[in-house]
Amino acid sequence: MIKIFNAFFERRIGSKKNNGLSLLEVVVSIAIFSIIVLIITSFIIWMNFSNSRTKADRDTLENARKVLDIMTYEIRGAKGIYTPTTTSNQLSLETAKYLPTDEVSTYIDFFLCGSSICLKKESQNPAYLTSDNVQVASLVFSQFSNNGRPSIQINLTLNYKNPDNNPSSTSLVTLTSTASLRSY
Repeated sequence: MIKIFNAFFERRIGSKKNNGLSLLEVVVSIAIFSIIVLIITSFIIWMNFSNSRTKADRDTLENARKVLDIMTYEIRGAKGIYTPTTTSNQLSLETAKYLPTDEVSTYIDFFLCGSSICLKKESQNPAYLTSDNVQVASLVFSQFSNNGRPSIQINLTLNYKNPDNNPSSTSLVTLTSTASLRSY
């Protein structure tokens, strides 16, 4: 590249070198330099925008998958659905896991706590399943029977928190999963 500029600026008249630059040569070189700087700057800005968008999408999707995996695992291992407290926004399961001393079964709940999803084991404080980077836009549990086995369909929508309202940091993920209780 430097050789091109040197050749461009070097003019020979006969055997004499011209040590000065004409106004046209200066204007052309400034224009070429400006175009190169503009292209590089545009590329850097685009990469930054793309990186922010990818991070938001990745965080939102990872949170949604993690929550669905935990819920599906617990549903499959549950003894039954505790219907008195199960609603479209809360799922209560009777389980043989996490048993207190001298108990045969216990209960766990999945529900919205603020803009997060929580898991509450009986007689324990709720544990947040989603990170602080996302907020739950929608959580809906639907019960149905699949060949006589109780099943739960989970519809989950998460948003990436965007306190700066940066358009490159927006993300919305909607996932649906279905799990059936295993027979014991």
